[in-house]
Amino acid sequence: MKLMKHISNVMLVTVWFLMHEITKCAGIGEVIFAVNSGGPTHVDMYGTRYEEDPLTIGIASDYGKNMPIARVPPSDAILYQTERYHLSTFGYDVPIEEDGDYVLVLKFCEVWFTAPKMKVFDVVLNEQHTVVPGLDIYQKVGRGTAHDEVIPFSVSKSKLRVQDEVSTFGGNLRVEFQKGELDNPKVNAIVVYKGSVDDVPRLPAIPGLDDVDEEPEEDDEDKDEEDVAKPAKQTRWKSGPKAVDPYAADETSFLFPVLITIAIFIPTLFCLCRL
Repeated sequence: MKLMKHISNVMLVTVWFLMHEITKCAGIGEVIFAVNSGGPTHVDMYGTRYEEDPLTIGIASDYGKNMPIARVPPSDAILYQTERYHLSTFGYDVPIEEDGDYVLVLKFCEVWFTAPKMKVFDVVLNEQHTVVPGLDIYQKVGRGTAHDEVIPFSVSKSKLRVQDEVSTFGGNLRVEFQKGELDNPKVNAIVVYKGSVDDVPRLPAIPGLDDVDEEPEEDDEDKDEEDVAKPAKQTRWKSGPKAVDPYAADETSFLFPVLITIAIFIPTLFCLCRL
């Protein structure tokens, strides 16, 4: 067991190094807003500084520290281990002073539920644009796995344009997590870049899964709405429970996807550095 743990740690460090080298080859957009929801200040491997969560409503939880988080190096796991959830709708205000193209990245990780249809909620911008309908984190990637929702938008002449919709913009982007019938809305971290989706660092693909959900696609909207309509009445649970988690992830199950990830990163690194 000790040998397995040592090998696992070596693999994780190697993954971090490869991601760091890839960062040197690829540019990253200007960060205008970044918050580690429910957690402390943190500077990630890309040099992005996430501020301590300023919100006082809702509940801050670090329950995710009980497990490793897949798809991210250990040094940045904190961005997916801490969270803020609320018993009703809540949100963040992002000041945007200049016209231009932007990308909103919402970071999520399911650390409690062990099945889909247990936590489902919407993400809405400025109370008008439902940019992520019926988000079920477990259904997207499972438990203990990082998941990012990437939402490009633009601001021009006091107009907000997102997903082919237009509304009046007064200089403040309101990002709301709307409560649905299944549990409470949450978020692990928020970051806004000035630039295009090509300027945004992306999570590695999950071996064995189609990672199309990482790309913003309009066709997924109808599918997500159907998924939300299917569940019958279910018992509501609160996020971030204080009880001991009976489903703690073991290290051996975490090692296999790490090895696969390294195999994917090595050719990617050489391709990017040759550009």
